[in-house]
Amino acid sequence: MGRGTERRRVVRIRDEAVSTRPDTLVAEEPLEIRLNGKPLAITMRTPGDDFALAAGFLVSEGVLGTADELANIVYCAGATADGSNTYNVVDVQLAPGVPVPGITLERNVYTTSSCGLCGKASLDAVRTTARWPITDTPSVRVEPALLSALPDRLRAAQRVFDRTGGLHAAGLFSAGGELLDLREDVGRHNAVDKLIGRALQSGSLPLSRTILLVSGRASFELAQKAIMAGIPVLAAVSAPSSLAVDLAVESGLTLVGFLRGRSMNVYAGEERVALRAAAAGR
Repeated sequence: MGRGTERRRVVRIRDEAVSTRPDTLVAEEPLEIRLNGKPLAITMRTPGDDFALAAGFLVSEGVLGTADELANIVYCAGATADGSNTYNVVDVQLAPGVPVPGITLERNVYTTSSCGLCGKASLDAVRTTARWPITDTPSVRVEPALLSALPDRLRAAQRVFDRTGGLHAAGLFSAGGELLDLREDVGRHNAVDKLIGRALQSGSLPLSRTILLVSGRASFELAQKAIMAGIPVLAAVSAPSSLAVDLAVESGLTLVGFLRGRSMNVYAGEERVALRAAAAGR
C-alpha cells in the first residue's frame, strides 16, 4: 500500500539555531480484523503486510495452523459511511470445516501498539494449546557468539527505521544465523504476527529450527506467539517480563534477554545454548 511513512512539518532546534523542515514519521493506523465477517480484534499498526498480520494473529490465537485452513483474506469495501475502502478492515475467511472460535468479550479484544492483547480476561485465555510443542521439536543448539551477532544483522536490514527511528522489528533467523525474514511495525507484537503470517502463507509452519529476535522487551504475548509458531528460541535486546519467563519455563522455550554485544541473560531453555563452548573460549 506504500503507507508505511508520512511527512510532517517539524520545528528543529539545534543549539540556538531554529529551522523548519519536513520530517519522515512512521505511520500508525487502526486495523480491524474480522473472522468470517464478524469483528474479532482491532490493532494499531503500521500499514503493510496486513494480510500476513491478520493470519499471524490467528496463528497466535490457535485458530490457524496450516495454509490450507485459510480460504481467503480481503480488504472490506464500504468500511466508511460513504462506502469508500480505507484499507483498514480485513476479513479472514476460514476454509470449510475449520472450526470457528466463539467470538465473545473475552476474545473480542482491543490491541494496542505498545502492549498487545491487554484486554484478555485472564492468563488462562492466552495459554492456548500449541500445535507443535517446543519440547518435541528437533534439537537446536546455538553458540552465544552467533546470538551476539544477530542484533547488528537485524538493525542493518531495518529500512524504515533508518528513515523514521520509530519502529520495532522482528527478525527470523535460521539456526546458522541467516536472516530469513524481517518485518517492522509500530508494535513489536504486530511485527511478529507479520513474520508468522508470512510463514503460514508460504507453508513454512512450524518454524522449528529458527530463532526469533525482537527489538525491545520480551513480553508474555511474544513468548506465546513464538510457541504457537513452533519457534524454539526467542531473543530480545531488552528485558523479558516475569510471565514471559514463566511461560518459557513451562513450555520449554529458550528465552534470551538483554542481548547486547557479547552479553546476554538466558532465562529459560539454556540447554539450547552452547554454554560450555562459551566458557571454554574465555
